Amino acid sequence: METSSPALSVALGVMAVVLSLTGFGVYQAFGPPSKELDDPFDDHED
Repeated sequence: METSSPALSVALGVMAVVLSLTGFGVYQAFGPPSKELDDPFDDHED
């Protein structure tokens, strides 16, 4: 007997995608790949 509705499956799938993209963004911003980022405000001396 299946008790989960299709809407619950879709909601859980969307939530998993959002959480994984958020985690990937945090990893890109603060993890090892962030060493290659440069600050454009540091490039200009006023």
